[in-house]
Amino acid sequence: MTLINRKNREAGSPDQAQIQPLPEKLITYAIPCYNSAEYMDHCIESILACNCDDIEIIVVDDGSAKDNTFEKAQLWETAYPGIVRAVHQENGGHGAAVMKGLEEARGLYYKVVDSDDWLDNGSNCHMLAKLREYQEEPLDLMVVNYVYEHTTTNTQEPMRYRHVLPVDRLFSWDEVGRFNPSQYILMHSVVYRTEMLRAVDLNLPRHTFYVDNIFVYKPLPFCNRIYYLDVDLYRYFIGREDQSVNEQVMVGRIEQQLRITREMIDAYHLERDVKSRKLRSYMYSYLTMMMAICTVFSMMSEREDKELLREGIWRYLEEHDAKMYRRVKRSALGAAMQLHGKAGDRILLGGYHLAQRIFKFN
Repeated sequence: MTLINRKNREAGSPDQAQIQPLPEKLITYAIPCYNSAEYMDHCIESILACNCDDIEIIVVDDGSAKDNTFEKAQLWETAYPGIVRAVHQENGGHGAAVMKGLEEARGLYYKVVDSDDWLDNGSNCHMLAKLREYQEEPLDLMVVNYVYEHTTTNTQEPMRYRHVLPVDRLFSWDEVGRFNPSQYILMHSVVYRTEMLRAVDLNLPRHTFYVDNIFVYKPLPFCNRIYYLDVDLYRYFIGREDQSVNEQVMVGRIEQQLRITREMIDAYHLERDVKSRKLRSYMYSYLTMMMAICTVFSMMSEREDKELLREGIWRYLEEHDAKMYRRVKRSALGAAMQLHGKAGDRILLGGYHLAQRIFKFN
């Protein structure tokens, strides 16, 4: 499906808002774009392939200055009125674009799709059919699988939640199993109820990468009606040298990693605020993973103050909540993060690269 061969829609079709109360659409797909003209079409086409009128796609141009991203978005809006909307804002970073999409969303559900990624059509159609079953009594969260698409090796690495989440039925956090290190719930795997997200009062930092961690982490305690659909929906592109998950890029942005982790620390006192023991355990694991990322990338940095960065994030956690600090520090991964000196650094770096080879996350 392209701009030039778009199927004509029947004249006189009833407007979705007239036959269905607000929200006007089943789901909003938000596509944050920044100088994305080269690859955004594939992303948009992959969503439109479902050929549904009860969806909307909001293409958020985040102040692109080097190409015609916004003009392309406007062409899509013209070709698909009522389905695609082009929104322009001054540059604020990925988080600002996600928040703009949420502000503009008219869908019952909200899904973020990065402009260099895409959705599998069969899986998307399956997901939409299931979401329609939960319009009168909406889900708070639907979890789907995602697939790492490694362009350099032309390989795919699916990330699934079988054996940890109940499959194809409604459930609560008290029914989940133990998450493996490769099974963290990421932005690629979540579809949230729009109004629930708004009630959480998300505050994604501007001009900061890795805000997807806050986007996923903070709403979790608000999710009571959860559904895991075991389909490989989200195709996560891995391969560009300037990509935010490129190892050297991540090392260079250690300050942003630290900022995101501090905000996640500030979000909750987990023992007090999270009632479900299993959810609390998962959130501890997620926070420990973020602490590990900060520790490892601080160590890999060539900055003279890298030890201060490394020690500072652990001190920040301890000052926020001593119980959380002890719980994270005493975990197997947390304990490994306490290793110091050249021998300790070699062990940490070796462990990171082993995990990188096993799980192929960048």
